[in-house]
Amino acid sequence: MNDTVRKYLAEIGRKGGKRSRRALSPDQARTMVRVREARRAYRDYFAQCFWSCSPDLRITAADVDWVAERLMKYGGRKAWEKGIQLCR
Repeated sequence: MNDTVRKYLAEIGRKGGKRSRRALSPDQARTMVRVREARRAYRDYFAQCFWSCSPDLRITAADVDWVAERLMKYGGRKAWEKGIQLCR
């Protein structure tokens, strides 16, 4: 590869990296983390707290409070603590 091609590819890669980066507000980032943690809790505590629901249920931001409520109502101490953490 000659220097001209190498410089061209480096410039394209640099522009692509700049465009693909997301700029999230702090509230959006917090919401994403809450949803990710709620999804993980749904999977981890499915047999204990969510057995009557579909295992393929897609948890969204609107479902986080519901997941926290079920964890605190039907789970043990660890599930209750996870529910408290989701409520913050």
